[in-house]
Amino acid sequence: MNLRLVSALRVTISTDPLGPDAAMAGRGDPEAFERLYRATCDRIHALARRMAGPAAADDLTQEIYLRAWNKLSTFRGDARFSTWLHRLAVNLILGRRETMRRREDRFRSGEGVFEGMAARIGRPGLRMDFERALEHLPPRARTVFVLYDVEGYPHDEIADQLGITVGTSKSQLHRARMILRSHLD
Repeated sequence: MNLRLVSALRVTISTDPLGPDAAMAGRGDPEAFERLYRATCDRIHALARRMAGPAAADDLTQEIYLRAWNKLSTFRGDARFSTWLHRLAVNLILGRRETMRRREDRFRSGEGVFEGMAARIGRPGLRMDFERALEHLPPRARTVFVLYDVEGYPHDEIADQLGITVGTSKSQLHRARMILRSHLD
């Protein structure tokens, strides 16, 4: 390992409040990993809940931390640990969604059966909270909405991550906002 990389790693770890625990956990320290888990689990669980729904959030959160434990040795310290973990979580959630979509396609005839269906309109006076309203979004629209409006990713990164065009990302965001508006009004 060259000296420049080592000094960059030290600088990043020293400015990252989770850096020392990440370094120790990367060497196999379970107590350090537990501290990392406690410091980040609420944000990761919220991300999983928003992107995949409340039914899948617990399992996804557990899978994310299992993957993090197995991949922690690859954490170089170029970015904050929380940034690395967030990216790992997004990639895992998107991968799981793609796997589920392929599995469902095997059992469903007709491509895009649900894409053209209108969202259920709530009764006047009935207010849904934001988390419940997210459950009504189609998976791709939910993903784009969470990544753009909640997590702050730009459309070009979302498009690259999902393998779609920037225009599709923008139209999915618009669709998600319209569906949410109808459920929250």
